[in-house]
Amino acid sequence: MKKKILGLYGSPRRDGNTDILLKEALRGAREAGFEIKEVFIRGLRISPCSECRECEAKGLCVIDDDMQGLYSEFFGMDGIILASPIFFYGLTAQTKMLIDRCQCMWARKYMFKKPVSPENSQRRGAFISVGATKGQRLFDGVVLTVKYFFDAIDVVYYKDLLLRGIDGRGDIKNHPDELKMAYALGKELLQGDS
Repeated sequence: MKKKILGLYGSPRRDGNTDILLKEALRGAREAGFEIKEVFIRGLRISPCSECRECEAKGLCVIDDDMQGLYSEFFGMDGIILASPIFFYGLTAQTKMLIDRCQCMWARKYMFKKPVSPENSQRRGAFISVGATKGQRLFDGVVLTVKYFFDAIDVVYYKDLLLRGIDGRGDIKNHPDELKMAYALGKELLQGDS
């Protein structure tokens, strides 16, 4: 059975730089023999976390929207690649809303002591991000957020591809070395794990 990698597109802009980089990473993963599932967060109906705390009582999120189908994807994948551009030194609102709604996964793992992944599974995750500015601390906050998100869904933060100074739609196409890096990231994500 093929191992599965979930690609989460976190940009609100179709065919933007992070979309292009994630497509390259998933192409590398597909060519390495992995099954790919793509999710475009911008196309989902996801409500923000209401902090109702029902997940702490039941281990499940009670909000009825597209996240309900996405939770099962988190259970069934072996690897994940999340891609989001930087907005005001943070993740996009769409991406952050998805992450916030994983509080129920955190509750399942830490409060109810129920596994999110199969026992002894070594699931790996990668993060791809692009920011327009060149600030040295541009990615500090988002990397920490993504690490905690991955931890909540039982994924080891394996690697990232963080690129500064890229802004206009499609500008990443002028950076062939970075596109090759994205392809290599996808290809190697689960190598030695299959």
